[in-house]
Amino acid sequence: MTLKIYNSMSRKQETFVPLHPGKVNMYVCGPTVYDYIHIGNARPLIFFDVVRRYLESVGYDVNYIVNFTDVDDKMIRRAEQLGTTVPDIAERFIAAYVEDRDALAARPATVSPRVTENIDEIVELIAGLVERGFAYENGGDVYFRTSRFPEYGKLSHKNLQELQYGIRVEVDERKENPQDFVLWKAAKPGEIHWPSPWGDGRPGWHIECSAMALRYAGPTLDIHGGGHDLQFPHHECEIAQSESYTGKPLARYWMHNGFVNIDNEKMSKSIGNVVNPREILKRTHAQAVRYLMLSAHYRSPLNFSEEILRQAENSVDRLTHCRDNVRHRLAAVQGGNSPSIDAEEAEVLAKLDQLRQDFESKMNDDFNTPDAITVWFQTVSEANAYLQRPVAREPVLTAFLERMEAMERVLGLLRPEAQAELLDEEVEALIAERKEARSNRNWARADEIRDLLAERGILLEDTPQGIRWRRK
Repeated sequence: MTLKIYNSMSRKQETFVPLHPGKVNMYVCGPTVYDYIHIGNARPLIFFDVVRRYLESVGYDVNYIVNFTDVDDKMIRRAEQLGTTVPDIAERFIAAYVEDRDALAARPATVSPRVTENIDEIVELIAGLVERGFAYENGGDVYFRTSRFPEYGKLSHKNLQELQYGIRVEVDERKENPQDFVLWKAAKPGEIHWPSPWGDGRPGWHIECSAMALRYAGPTLDIHGGGHDLQFPHHECEIAQSESYTGKPLARYWMHNGFVNIDNEKMSKSIGNVVNPREILKRTHAQAVRYLMLSAHYRSPLNFSEEILRQAENSVDRLTHCRDNVRHRLAAVQGGNSPSIDAEEAEVLAKLDQLRQDFESKMNDDFNTPDAITVWFQTVSEANAYLQRPVAREPVLTAFLERMEAMERVLGLLRPEAQAELLDEEVEALIAERKEARSNRNWARADEIRDLLAERGILLEDTPQGIRWRRK
């Protein structure tokens, strides 16, 4: 099957063909580390983690780059507020980001470059733009000359005349044109700074990603991703400066995820509805958050609410419960019955193979995770029906388990399986007592023990293979 990606540049789906066969260079704009990430930041963190996982699952070697912006105006203001330094703020919130990323079951990037570790590369890139007439210096600041890049606006589909009226920056008389953007900022007294040919200063926001992408992936990325809000001006400016410098396309495919709303309202600090993942994870688990994030197509807006989060928890429980039931039944039959299968079981395996193809088809359709999840639930339905049979064969159970584990490697939605050794002696004794009560047909005591264990977060199930348990 052929992977197709919606390219924000062309505004249509295109067949994915990387620059180098079998290799994918993928750059996703990371956080500015002046505070904890919010749930809007968590969406690209989770979604592009899935993109990377899927590409690897079909055989690509993925160089996955996620940067840290560890110096900018927000960092400087935050350091002043807290009476500390920009590097101290950066270390604190990079560590917090790593904690949140790991807590959300997202894998670390191949490389996570910091702006402050790439100053030499940034200065070299700016100097090259100045030398070629694409940038100019005025008062220690260096600006990109947008008039020299006729395609400025091609990603966001804006033109320079529109930008004249819609530009979101303060009027600066040092600029040749209002839409020109800063590459290097002259240092103000007391600010963190580095030396450059134009005097002490620090990089502008846009140039840093161009420099780091060039250093760690070369002149042309296969995929450049980020939130929809980065399309303009950030990614637009990246394109202008990178392509002016290298003469090559910055990226073959541009991917942008939609916004996250809170209770159907735009998330905003001004109205106080900003939600942080680390707060959410105090009352739920990572897989519920991942499920919620993947339950809508990545290009569509996503609504977050406590009710939707509870629904996500229930869905994850259903997926996990099925996986655990298959494992439990498989452990009971391994080596205990004939490995041969009958015609009906051959039909089950054929359905399972079709579901495998359906899952790949959905993921190949611009990473359609909600439909891929639907295929997973169809697999659950087939598995549950098979588990009702009095005789289950090892090859079929193994096939179900392998199929669910393959989907899990891509989407990461299953909770870790609870292990029997986690039960304390008191609970073990209660389970044994309940077993004896059932043997003596003391149903009232058996039900009483079930309810008591449920209060402690342990659910019991009576199966033909014996009593098994799982956590809520």
